[in-house]
Amino acid sequence: MKPFPSLEIVPPLKGITKAELLDSIRPLLEFGPRYINVTCHRDEYEFRPEADGSFSRHLLRKRISQTAVCAAVQAAFPQVEVVPHLICGGASAEQIESQLQDFKFMGIRNILVLRGDCLPGEKRFTPERDGYAHADELVAAIRRFEAANGGERLFTLGVGGYPEKHFESPNPETDLHFLKQKVDAGADQIITQMFFDNAVFYDFVDRCRAAGITVPIVPGLKPLSSARQVDLLPESFSIDIPVDLTSEVSAHPDQAYRIGEEWCKAQCRDLLAHGFGEVHFYTMGRSENIVHILEDCF
Repeated sequence: MKPFPSLEIVPPLKGITKAELLDSIRPLLEFGPRYINVTCHRDEYEFRPEADGSFSRHLLRKRISQTAVCAAVQAAFPQVEVVPHLICGGASAEQIESQLQDFKFMGIRNILVLRGDCLPGEKRFTPERDGYAHADELVAAIRRFEAANGGERLFTLGVGGYPEKHFESPNPETDLHFLKQKVDAGADQIITQMFFDNAVFYDFVDRCRAAGITVPIVPGLKPLSSARQVDLLPESFSIDIPVDLTSEVSAHPDQAYRIGEEWCKAQCRDLLAHGFGEVHFYTMGRSENIVHILEDCF
């Protein structure tokens, strides 16, 4: 099978038009991505003081909804599968079942299942009272939904994997144990968190196979695009950036965009040479450097 890329996009901030969103995606399509992931963001609220001294809760929704983005991409680019994220955070079991009904209605057949991040200011993830605390619970719930709706497999389910371990796991062995639980619950594929050292990814794959995880493992890449990301990405995603990359960016901070792009190209070429037929790219809402990488590698 010919190698192919897959992509992740973030629902844009309110104010962007549908045409602008689609125009940002269009240049990527000539490289034959099999699917486009659309991220999901938890609703946030603020509490405003009232005249009587009480506080009222108000929804803060800064981005276009995931469902609207999925529908727009489906309609404009029917040749590409749309893969929404489904997260535990901020949703009850009933709300998740309703979302699954919507996905079924829309003809969506692939989902990336994640726990989701903590809310700002929240030290530990807190599920809804009638929700799910972990991704393996959500995977199992989706399989129960399928069983209750005719018994056939409605969805192919992907889950996240962490080559450098999830930041909440005490050690890589425990993290791998929880990853296997997600697969055993019914996941069909693993897409990894971004990484900048392919040796770390290859070791992760070897450890997964030794643990009995046999589903496909898709490497996830993001090109470094600014000198500031040398500090921000490890802080935000609990990942390491190799010394060779940080040293080069430190020596030439004004060239960080080009350096990051070339580093990612080298990673991608090496992954393809090692037989990985799909490489997943985190676009973060920007496509220019991703286009250059796809031109070079696909």
